[in-house]
Amino acid sequence: MLPQRTVVCKGINFARMCFLVNCLKRFKSSQQWLSRQKADPYVEKAKIYNYRCRSAFKLLEMDDKANILHPGQTVIDLGASPGSWTQVAVQKTNSDGADTTQPIGTVLSIDKLQIFPIEGATIMSNMDFSTIQAHDKVVEALNGRQVDLVLSDMAPNATGVKELDKDRIIGLCYMAIRFAALVTKIDGNLLFKVWDGKEVPILEMDLERFYKSIKILKPKASRSDSSEKFILARGFRGIQRPLQNGRWG
Repeated sequence: MLPQRTVVCKGINFARMCFLVNCLKRFKSSQQWLSRQKADPYVEKAKIYNYRCRSAFKLLEMDDKANILHPGQTVIDLGASPGSWTQVAVQKTNSDGADTTQPIGTVLSIDKLQIFPIEGATIMSNMDFSTIQAHDKVVEALNGRQVDLVLSDMAPNATGVKELDKDRIIGLCYMAIRFAALVTKIDGNLLFKVWDGKEVPILEMDLERFYKSIKILKPKASRSDSSEKFILARGFRGIQRPLQNGRWG
């Protein structure tokens, strides 16, 4: 019996050791994240301009280059929490009516997570945009309007397995493309995030069948060590055939 007890004790000690190692790794990662946040000028800038997070400056920079947001537009922000892209969209489309000389736009924001209210935006929290129920609610909220621009800064929670994480974000991209195809007006646009990888050229080829032009954008506000980039698909041609299983049929 003594050897068995020894093995059990060793097992317990090993489990505790693994737990402690994982805790140390998480602590180190958290410390690195905090240090990076403190040194990041966009984090402080977001506080100054009252944006919910630094990602607002990615959209602002891409809009400066590509000129995709205008007063009076109808825009949908997918995976919008905490809402910084929505804040930018509200300002640029004048959906809050702040500028009485410009047309008033419409901004809808959707996320599985809670999004705190943003003046000028219709918030759809705790909702999976890929479901039929979400699509029906969006169509109801649009009240006959079609969408000028679909935005997506979505990314999956990282598993730490590089290839798996890339597959997951590609899956999100195709879901965003499918959603956009169902609500976007002819000549409308789509802007979404992707991580660099061998799957991206295939994604671009699929997009080229349904949009007039495809452009890759990498804003300066994206961290230099990040593999993220953004695909801007302009000039939606319409759907020639149905979408199946998240991919073009």
